[in-house]
Amino acid sequence: MIFNDPQTIAEVEAAFFAYEAALLRNDVAALDAFFLHRADTIRYGVGEVQHGIDEIRAFRAAQRPFERTLSNTAIVTYGRDVATASTLFYRDDFPHQVGRQQQTWVRTETGWRVAAAHVSMMASDRG
Repeated sequence: MIFNDPQTIAEVEAAFFAYEAALLRNDVAALDAFFLHRADTIRYGVGEVQHGIDEIRAFRAAQRPFERTLSNTAIVTYGRDVATASTLFYRDDFPHQVGRQQQTWVRTETGWRVAAAHVSMMASDRG
């Protein structure tokens, strides 16, 4: 198995940062397109759980725009079709906390899609 193929990293990195841009502008349609449209796609959020694309869509429809900064983003690829994206984030509306986000990305016929995501917060000295 090839780990961290530079071309695959570049592809996933581009998808990850396009997702981030859509997230910050609360582009619900774009965010929906980034997730696998399957019943077994999972997103665990800070205070919620979504099993399946329908629950993820319902969550996204109720969200409002926000701002955050990323830190220590790491993309790791496993072969040419699977990757993880891990990042820390900071939000001014959550002082003294650091967010942690991990996503599993898979290559599909239509591009890279999130198959699973986890977001959590913890106490931090920053902020």
